[in-house]
Amino acid sequence: MKFTKPAWVMHKDSSKTDHDTKRLSIFSVHVHPDGSRIATGGLDAKIRIWSTKPILNHASEMSNRPPKSLCTLSMHTGPVLTVRWAHSGRWLASGSDDEIVMIWDLDPSGRGKVFGSNEINVEGWKPMKRLPGHESDVTDLAWAPGDRYLASVGLDSVVLVWCGYTLERLRKLDQHQGFVKGVCWDPVGEFMATQSDDKSVKIWRTTDWQLEAEIRKPFEDSPGSTFFRRLSWSPDGAHITASNATNNKGFVFIAAVITRGTWTSEISLVGHENTVEVAAYNPHIFLRNPASPIATSNICSVVALGADDRSISIWQTKSARPLIVAREVFERQIMDLSWSWDGLTLYAASSDGTIAVFHFEPEELEGIAPHSAQEQYLHKFGFVPPPTPKGFSHGTFNHSTNAASASRITPPPSPNRAQSQSGFGTSNGINGAEHINKLVAKKSNKKRVQPVLMSSVPSASTSRSAVVSTSALPLSASGLGPRAFQVPEISRSRQASHSASPVPSPRTYDADIEMGGPMDMDVPIDALDTSMSSGNKGKRKASVFDTSEDRPSKPRTLGGDRPRETVVVREITSTSLVSTRPHLFEGANLLPVPPLLTFLSANVEGSDFVFEARNSEGDGATEVTFADGKQTLWLDYLPSPALALTASTTFCAAASQDGSVNVYSHTGRRLMATLSFGSPCAMMHGCKLALMILTTSGQLTSINVKNVASFFPPTSVAPLLSSSPNCTILSATVRHNGAPMIHCSSGIAYTYDVQLFSWTKLSERWWAEGSDVWQGRQRANKDKDVVASIEGAIGSTSIPAPHKERPAWWNTALTLGHLESKLHAAKALDSGLEYKQALLIYARKLADEGFRAKAEELIKELFGPIFWRPGGRDDSWTPVVACMAKRDLLREVLSVFVRSKTLTKLALDWQDTLKKASSDDQL
Repeated sequence: MKFTKPAWVMHKDSSKTDHDTKRLSIFSVHVHPDGSRIATGGLDAKIRIWSTKPILNHASEMSNRPPKSLCTLSMHTGPVLTVRWAHSGRWLASGSDDEIVMIWDLDPSGRGKVFGSNEINVEGWKPMKRLPGHESDVTDLAWAPGDRYLASVGLDSVVLVWCGYTLERLRKLDQHQGFVKGVCWDPVGEFMATQSDDKSVKIWRTTDWQLEAEIRKPFEDSPGSTFFRRLSWSPDGAHITASNATNNKGFVFIAAVITRGTWTSEISLVGHENTVEVAAYNPHIFLRNPASPIATSNICSVVALGADDRSISIWQTKSARPLIVAREVFERQIMDLSWSWDGLTLYAASSDGTIAVFHFEPEELEGIAPHSAQEQYLHKFGFVPPPTPKGFSHGTFNHSTNAASASRITPPPSPNRAQSQSGFGTSNGINGAEHINKLVAKKSNKKRVQPVLMSSVPSASTSRSAVVSTSALPLSASGLGPRAFQVPEISRSRQASHSASPVPSPRTYDADIEMGGPMDMDVPIDALDTSMSSGNKGKRKASVFDTSEDRPSKPRTLGGDRPRETVVVREITSTSLVSTRPHLFEGANLLPVPPLLTFLSANVEGSDFVFEARNSEGDGATEVTFADGKQTLWLDYLPSPALALTASTTFCAAASQDGSVNVYSHTGRRLMATLSFGSPCAMMHGCKLALMILTTSGQLTSINVKNVASFFPPTSVAPLLSSSPNCTILSATVRHNGAPMIHCSSGIAYTYDVQLFSWTKLSERWWAEGSDVWQGRQRANKDKDVVASIEGAIGSTSIPAPHKERPAWWNTALTLGHLESKLHAAKALDSGLEYKQALLIYARKLADEGFRAKAEELIKELFGPIFWRPGGRDDSWTPVVACMAKRDLLREVLSVFVRSKTLTKLALDWQDTLKKASSDDQL
């Protein structure tokens, strides 16, 4: 076995320079079916595609042939938690923290410079289909055999099943009661398995999508702290290996092996010192005795486990001990594992931002059987997959005389499996012979262009304990030589931060990306070819590599001809303005004036745009600029030094020391007249269309930039600071609805209620002393889980209180009070998902305690007047709260109450009333 950790495979923080690169967590890794590339998803919200030959071949790595980084995909707005290639290799599916599943397809014209960075896409992939439907993070994806279905699971406790051909949503399975963190299919698509934080593995039938079995026994004491619960189905279909299982009441961490048919777990893989995060079966079946024929008694499998103890173990089911245990491979836990199609290479990804690669020789994995033998075995024992609908395919096709005219989606350009490949297709051969999927090469008429150095993609040296050599595959039977692609010249502007790779020799590169064989496909690699085809003579493709003479000039903008400059950040203390200006407000300041700095910046969330200000240390003017990467897009000058900046997705604002604020669009146009507040800005924040300014005199203003109107009259924060001695404001932000969020050092967070014309508490440290639902230590998304993030901020500054004797009803009273306060906070901040979560927890608590009066009052508040109509006389009740229909919420609350021992009758009566009211509304 040979082991390597390529240092250049990384997701990096774009805010850091190349000399100060920070690795970000890699959550997922998956190998393309042809083994030529891997896809990784990380915390930077990007998907990166890497060539595998530089990983496995030291000479290829040093020559940078083929290029190490092939493509960067950046359409997701949240961390990418899972990436999965389709079995055909044509499509790539990704799931993210942004609740979206994305399907990517090859884009022949998509190569070039990555937006907002210096990276180069050697090949292009475009988002072909966006699949919304999840209401929280998408944690895992799995393609069914033959790509018939795609399954996605997430933290909304839902399993969604999509058609693998049309990508339409087919089923929504919502029987899990906790976060769903893993999904897999059996080898012929008869069943699907999912694993959840509700401490169960559920088996679903694909015939009717009903539950076949539920396995709970090995998971009853499993911790809920893992990122994932990724499980895997053995290639012979006999077993599922599930992660995050335990023995001995949770003290022994295991992977549970579940037997098909009985759906019980009698086998445990024991040895890891912490929870097992992921299991991945080798795609090949293995023979216990290679000299004996294929039979059930002679079949075994190989499975790899990755755990939170930073180790990887590889097991063969014929042995009670692992084949290999690799300890402390990473600095943090393992997130994902993926085997190459040939079963000889295992890739592992970790949250420390690195990947590890284990490459085996065939004799080290004794008894490996070819895929054709596996297909014969499955057919022999009755495992026959359902047929593929006519006219649908991702690209593999029957090698027959009229195959070329068949209606199909063409396969991806990258695979290089020169040999024939068998799949789980229906048998079209004579007398039930094996169905063979073949990929046929097609000669390209592309011109060859002399290549030159491509140096804008820096290459770092690899830290490795061994190097792996690969042997070239034979040419295909068609006898066609390899095609070529060309890389034009980019001048070297800087050296790589680590040791740079040698300059490649000036000759053409093979289109198979030097993976040891020719391209065996029927589609030219337009994504890797810059020359023009004969059918497009006279037409040019837009490319980042075009020369300056051919490239059209950029639109003229104010200051757009200037490169972005870097300024050393330091405090200005010597100007006359600094020494005299604060005296104008002496005695009136509730909040300190921010220090005057030479440089300020604010990033636009979800993009590479940055809003910057440069204050002169002499008598020069203050300059504000809006930049993208290294290029200035526009600039402006201000009469007074800038104290604070903010930038949202729709505007940017600069606050000056003279108490004025200028608001710009992203094109540099002033969206409103210059605001003047009479005192300098102490804090400023923008969110979507809302802008909040808090001055040093304590005046708070919240403005709707689009409507050029204030959400409420300016108000003072003086009452908040006088609530306790020495109270200070730690942070001040605003929500998209204009609601300010003020976090004070007293451990209390406030907002301003427009209806009450009063400050109200969002949350406070008090609830931590007895509430069962306090989230003070939970990591939360500031945009989606705003109330939870407020509690996390309060919890991070709180000091543990000494233990005290409490009254009997202490916890119940504080829990209910905390939940009621949380409902009001979620409503004020327009956080619908948190409102719903708090409401259902509150309903469950009322049901558990049997508080009928509170429950009935809650029901009436959500139901409203029985004869209510829009525009009626009773306008005190509104049918919507936090952008959700109250009666829809009531249905879920009643479903909680109906399972209660004391509130069942009440819930049933109101369910009947709700049905009648719904029927009347439809009439």
